[in-house]
Amino acid sequence: MSALQFELPHRLEANEPPETRGLARDEVRLMVASKHDGRIAHARFKDLPAFLAAGDLIVVNTSATLPAALPARCSDGLEVELHFSTPVPHRVADRWWIVELRANERPFFSAREGDELTLPGGGRAEIVAPYAGGRRLWVAKLDLPEPVVEYLQAHGHPIRYGYVPREWPLSMYQNAYAVEPGSAEMASAGRPFTAQLITELVARGIQVAPVTLHTGVSSPEANEPPYPERYRVPEATARLVNSVHGWGGRVIAVGTTVVRALETVANPDGTVTAGEGWTNHIVCAECKVRAIDGLITGWHEPEASHLQMLQALANDELLDTCYREALGHGYLWHEFGDSHLILP
Repeated sequence: MSALQFELPHRLEANEPPETRGLARDEVRLMVASKHDGRIAHARFKDLPAFLAAGDLIVVNTSATLPAALPARCSDGLEVELHFSTPVPHRVADRWWIVELRANERPFFSAREGDELTLPGGGRAEIVAPYAGGRRLWVAKLDLPEPVVEYLQAHGHPIRYGYVPREWPLSMYQNAYAVEPGSAEMASAGRPFTAQLITELVARGIQVAPVTLHTGVSSPEANEPPYPERYRVPEATARLVNSVHGWGGRVIAVGTTVVRALETVANPDGTVTAGEGWTNHIVCAECKVRAIDGLITGWHEPEASHLQMLQALANDELLDTCYREALGHGYLWHEFGDSHLILP
């Protein structure tokens, strides 16, 4: 096994929220790994403050999850599910979206340009063209009775994949600090945070700052690169990141979405500037990270682009050790699973 190639047993796929297993959100397991000496500790997420120090900064993604899945009917009568990913960059957001079609819990590759889909509540969508030359995502032209966000809130449900056998309410897919609807899927690294835990962090002198990055649908195909996503790094957050680095504190990103947002606006010297728009930035082992020192994340599937992003922060030897430990100790994967903290 290497850090990017391993077999994930089905028993380690979290198929329900921890709350249904009798755990509070912050009682999921937490593995803590140190890049400095390679040490690994096993804890619970509620123990997070013990691994941080006054003067550190946690950066969170405040994007809220949309109920981005809809039942749809093709013109030939076939029933499929339509997943809304992101608006088409630089087009009218309520008319043009990047979408994925799925059937029987798998990508539906039989769509054709010009196909018409009938949606709930009088909505319609036309499949216009493959997105970025691929075969999984499509550009769709929408004809909806109301703006996309309101329409999805009225008719949609959260995206879920085959390892989650039943539907759960949208509240199970929202982070405690989420405020701005826009993500196709939950920025799940932040799910274990609770209001009480955030209060404890702040009381210990550990600051918390927001960015926004609206995630698209996940990339289940091996080696599929990330595509453009909307982001915003506020001026106050940029100043705080720079100040924390200035006094020797550590900047800890909560999730790969935060890494992508901050690295988009990072300068060669590691300082960051405020910014917003669409990011095409890809974080990989070759480019390394400049703006962050540590990361709170979940456990990623083999060869996933998010797992490759971890190589920009930690070396393969440490990642190998962490993933071997996680597999051996029964850590759970996916959005309802356990957590991983990588420290400098």
